[in-house]
Formats: sequence, structure tokens, C-alpha cells
Amino acid sequence: MPDTAPPRYSPLVPPDMQDEIFWADGRAPEDERLWVPVGPGRWSRPLCFNVSQGYWVHLTKVTEAGVVSRHRHPAPVHGFVLEGRWRYLERDWVATAGSYLYEPPGDVHTLVVDPGDSMVTLFHNTGALLYCDEDGQVTGTTDVFDRIAVARRHFEEVGLGADYVKRFIR
Repeated sequence: MPDTAPPRYSPLVPPDMQDEIFWADGRAPEDERLWVPVGPGRWSRPLCFNVSQGYWVHLTKVTEAGVVSRHRHPAPVHGFVLEGRWRYLERDWVATAGSYLYEPPGDVHTLVVDPGDSMVTLFHNTGALLYCDEDGQVTGTTDVFDRIAVARRHFEEVGLGADYVKRFIR
């Protein structure tokens, strides 16, 4: 069977930048071990952990109804819904497959998946995720380094090895 992946290196990229280019199919192979559990009915599949700029890109999968988290970010977040539907308690719209969202820095929002729904969304998180109480006060945080540590432990536990996380670190 022929390889359908694009070439790793492009003639359009200067030679001194070739090693900076990274391509991977974020949805295949369908190895469930790549989904890192982050809560009941919630998983994150890392695509990129950028430690020099403090961001991470990942797929979020939610299969159980409920509040995922109330939080805010000190920097912008971009998202694209691949499957399913979800919403923010603070907004009157529903994100569905094909929806793009931009979260401005400082906006407090509560991600909810309603009964009967599930979702897979691509998120590009810049900076920390700041968990908030109902008054908007920070109750906890997670950043790219926390995400790397959680993924490292998970990959070790499922037999991929702790170093498996290195393939996502930039």
C-alpha cells in the first residue's frame, strides 16, 4: 500500500528550518492509548507542546454530560469543533461540528456538554488555563509543563513509555 503522508520536508522551506517542520495525523492511528485522561469522561490527545512559547495544541474529547470546567486564560485560545456539540454557560450559542471559536484573554467561561451530547474539539491554548470559582477567583492552574507531566505519566502507564511524550515537545 503506498504511503499517503505528505513528505516530511518541503523544498519551499529553507534548509536551516527543515527540522522545525513537523507533520502528523492527529486522528490516526486509532490508538486509544494516545488519549490522556483529564477527568471523568474527558480526554486530551496532545498534538504539540511548545515549551519555549508556552502553548499546547490538543484534541479534547468529552463523552459524558456535565460541566467540564469554569476557567479563563491570560492569552488567546482558538478552537475548532470536529465532532459533536457543546456550549458555554455564559453564552447563548452552541458550538457544533465546523464551529470556530476565539476566546479572548481574561474571559471567564464554563464549558458544558449537555446530556446526550459528546464532542471532539481542537484547541490551541496559549499560556496557562486558570480554573475559577463562581466569583472568577483562581482556584487552580495548568500549563504546558503540567500537560507534559500528565501525558508522560499516562504514556508510561499504558506501555508507550515516558519518552513517548517527547514526540510532541517543540
